[in-house]
Amino acid sequence: MAAHGELRERWRATDLARNIARDYELLVTTDLFGWTLVERQWRRIGTAGQHTRTSFANAQDAARLIAAIRQRRASAHRRIGAEYTRIQL
Repeated sequence: MAAHGELRERWRATDLARNIARDYELLVTTDLFGWTLVERQWRRIGTAGQHTRTSFANAQDAARLIAAIRQRRASAHRRIGAEYTRIQL
């Protein structure tokens, strides 16, 4: 994770010909009790979208979820026909 126990990543997939406009954001933080929080938000660009928050007592379990999320974003071209590109925040 980044400095101060926080990691933030954002990906975007667009293909105007196929009407694909997706946004995905990942935020990883540590709460006051030492638990690792993984927050995810996904949406069509320009909408409110949906989000979920998962907490882990063990940082290794959180790291497994983060790896799975990154792998899923990497397979987007095969699944939805448009590749996610990482956006610098």
